[in-house]
Parts: sequence; C-alpha cells; structure tokens
Amino acid sequence: MFSKLQALLAALWGGFLLCVAFAAAPSAFAVLERAQAGAFVGRLFSVDAQVSLAAALILMLLERRIARDAVEAGAASQVFSARLLLPAAALFCTIAGYYGLQPMMADAKAGHGVASFAALHGVSLVFFGLKGLAVLALAWITQRRSS
Repeated sequence: MFSKLQALLAALWGGFLLCVAFAAAPSAFAVLERAQAGAFVGRLFSVDAQVSLAAALILMLLERRIARDAVEAGAASQVFSARLLLPAAALFCTIAGYYGLQPMMADAKAGHGVASFAALHGVSLVFFGLKGLAVLALAWITQRRSS
C-alpha cells in the first residue's frame, strides 16, 4: 500500500512541476505584461516551494516506512536508496533554488547584491530543472517497484 502511495505522490508532484514549467509560467509571460507575469510566476514558485517541501518530506518518510517494513519482514534493505536520495535532492534544490536564491534575486532587482538578476535567474532555473529531473526519476523508479 505504501509503495503505491509513494508512486502516486511522486507522479503527481512530477506532473505539477511539468505543468508549472511548461504551461503556467510561459503562459503568464505570453498573455500578461512583464511586471504582472513576474508577480504571478513569483507566486506560482512560492506555491511550488511549499508543495515541494511537503512532498519531499512525505516521500522520504514513506520510503523509511517501506524500508522498515522490509527489514521486519526479513528482507534486505538499503539505508540510502534512490527512493530516499531523489526526494532529498529535490528538497535541496527547492531550499537552495527558492529559499536561498529568491531573496538574492529581489536584491538584484533593486540594484543591490553581488550578482545580476539574470545570473541568479539562470542558477534558479538550473535548480528547478534538477528538481524536476529528480522527481520524474523518482516517479519512474517508484512506479516500477509498485507494479
């Protein structure tokens, strides 16, 4: 049961990230003026960060529960499996990309800080892309185990 829940949550999280990256954010810049689109996408990434924190923590807890149940059943279990490390990597990307870089990006917009907004935006994009890849890999791995 926990394996199917883990696979479902990973797939939903991956779909959410794809929707943000390929539908919501580009559409905002296509139909709104730049300032409004930036505000909308900023709010969208705020929601994404909160969802990502919750999903990563839940998925890591589920994996620990599945591993504990496997050990209790007498099966061998790895302490650091891909199903634990991938959500941890996504969690790191969320914390670094949103909570670490967003304040620096706000400073750069105001003309302060050590890096330009474009450079920070590029680093933020890399973190978001890595998070998406980690979550999609997790969805694929957990789906294979649950079936």
